[in-house]
Amino acid sequence: MSEERAVDVALLRRFSPFEGMKKENLVALARKVSITQIPANRVLFKEGDKDRRTYWLIAGLIELREGTSTVAMIRAGSPEARNPLAPALPRKVSARAVDPIECLSVDSEMLDMMITWDQTGTYEVAELQAQFAGSGGDDWMTTLLQTQAFHRIPPANIQAIFMRMQRVDCRAGETVIQQGAEGDFFYAIVSGKCLVTRETPMNRGGLKLAELGIGDTFGEEALISEAKRNATVSMLTDGVLMRLNKQDFRDLMNEPLVKWISYAEAKAMIAQGGRWLDVRLPSEHQNLAIEGSLNIPLYFIRLKVSTLDRATKYIVYCDTGRRSSAAAYILVERGFDAYVLRGGLDSAERDVRRGP
Repeated sequence: MSEERAVDVALLRRFSPFEGMKKENLVALARKVSITQIPANRVLFKEGDKDRRTYWLIAGLIELREGTSTVAMIRAGSPEARNPLAPALPRKVSARAVDPIECLSVDSEMLDMMITWDQTGTYEVAELQAQFAGSGGDDWMTTLLQTQAFHRIPPANIQAIFMRMQRVDCRAGETVIQQGAEGDFFYAIVSGKCLVTRETPMNRGGLKLAELGIGDTFGEEALISEAKRNATVSMLTDGVLMRLNKQDFRDLMNEPLVKWISYAEAKAMIAQGGRWLDVRLPSEHQNLAIEGSLNIPLYFIRLKVSTLDRATKYIVYCDTGRRSSAAAYILVERGFDAYVLRGGLDSAERDVRRGP
């Protein structure tokens, strides 16, 4: 139903709100917009749908229906077609192709983030490209901007983050962070690949936890939890990293992202289908845990994230909040709805299950 083909800036400028965006930001956004083709009499979206995509009609005729009544007929090229098709969620109308149609399509949150960045940034992306010459400036910035983490960070913070990040050139085999060392920086991969390993008493050579590529980030756990590095990250290939120091990371990224809730608020979420997530060690979980909680140790979060349900709200806990806040950050950064239980296990005393 969708066709992978380049969307040029001139086409985007025919539609609202693209016409007012800076060229550099529009070029970056164009790479995230796709063209969707729908045959005649097929439905683009239905009344009540909650899919977070925004559409603009570029060819054909579309009918908007509320229940059984036609509320509008929109022809490509008309003044009405300049605006997004019924963008409110849940959808107030259904959209049916009368003729074969073509639409521009983009993730709604990505669009909102890029528009906000375009309107609030006090400098051009082109200036940052000059600052980070040779590191694919707008590519890595656009990659970071479309991650779920950056959707929740105030635009002014994003500007400061990009200005304060430092470039680090690395060689294949080079160790970036060492297990057991103090946490000092948060990293984003601009080019190349990294390997994450953890040494255990049973595996001194290191247990492979993950491979990371362009747009991936690491190093946040130790900065949030004030603990030692819980894994080693080394370069699989030559590459370029951008890093942010501990204090800037805490002020600009961690504070806006991590959401703390009370035990009462957590219980209400659980009653609505949420899930407790214990990020302590298995031995700690077996000895003392909240009834019905899922146990994934902090150092396994990246490895096990694919087993979690993105439609579920997770209330993350540990003893003090240090490990749970680090885990919640990682989950939110990857698009999950995660919260930290304020007060940890002590605040959930009446629901705690004690082991043998």
